[in-house]
Amino acid sequence: MAFVSFVGRVLFASVFILAAYQEFNDFGVDGGPAAKYLRPKFNVFLDHVSTHSGLQVPEVQIKHLVAAAIVLKGLGGLLFIFGSSLGAYLLLLHQAFATPILYDFYNYDVEQKEYTQHFLKFTQNLALFGALLFFIGMKNSLPRRQARKKATKTKTV
Repeated sequence: MAFVSFVGRVLFASVFILAAYQEFNDFGVDGGPAAKYLRPKFNVFLDHVSTHSGLQVPEVQIKHLVAAAIVLKGLGGLLFIFGSSLGAYLLLLHQAFATPILYDFYNYDVEQKEYTQHFLKFTQNLALFGALLFFIGMKNSLPRRQARKKATKTKTV
């Protein structure tokens, strides 16, 4: 059963690790295509935050956000493979921030084809988020193995 669990974690984490590897290869000086895709979506997100909450978000360079996403996905995926809860938490953090910004189906009209594409990606990432929560829950609910104490034998005289 342990081997099957390991293979499952490898397959699950491969989604994140391969995405991080691809983004790392394309990063370049300005953050690569990921930064170009993220920039307008992040600006819309900042507009929503500032208009609805009144908070002013500090200026952040997009290439730093892409680099942080690469680190979260890569390191989180590698730690997750070895069964670390920290890896799952790093992946959760990435999913929590990236999913509503990148797959903003709520900014499109229902009849637009972008709405369907973003909604499907959003729900897929929501499923990944749920699987990570499930992993953390199962990891925390299993009792830790304790060293068995040998019963002391009574000495007979």
